[in-house]
Amino acid sequence: MKIIKIEGIFVGEHVVADLCNLAKKLYDKGRFGEIKKDKIKYSLLEALFLLDTGKLNIVSSTNKEFNFDSFLKKIKKSELNFWSKYCVYKDLRIRGYIVKTALKFGADFRVYDRGVKPGQGHATWIVYPVYESDVMTWYDFAAKNRVAHSTKKKLLLGIVDNEEDVTYYEVGWIKP
Repeated sequence: MKIIKIEGIFVGEHVVADLCNLAKKLYDKGRFGEIKKDKIKYSLLEALFLLDTGKLNIVSSTNKEFNFDSFLKKIKKSELNFWSKYCVYKDLRIRGYIVKTALKFGADFRVYDRGVKPGQGHATWIVYPVYESDVMTWYDFAAKNRVAHSTKKKLLLGIVDNEEDVTYYEVGWIKP
């Protein structure tokens, strides 16, 4: 039995594929990608996750096929702290959450509660992935919390440890 996969082409900061049945199904179920006419555009995180889970093949513009390690190596050259972002992204996706970019909010991700889809409801959290060995000043911490508060979202810190396990801390304002 042949396993059907989405065929994608790595184009700079995205992976683009034809809008096949599997791509449409993944979009409808988990909002993977962004539909543009008869194509679907995946972020690098989405593409790596779909490659990792066996749903996507990725080739370069010169038709060279990427495996997980070669695609990760290519991405890490251009994106700072990509691995911590991927660990958090993957963990949240496996837990059943829809994860989208939150650059316009000044965060890495916005995360929708289970059963809520972008366009049908609002994200519950904004998420900042960090390594457990990273240092964060009180100023940085307060700034992250302020961004979450001003966007009416909860702040979630995804702490990635040396074993690549993720622990989450939800942070909020209280008035004593």
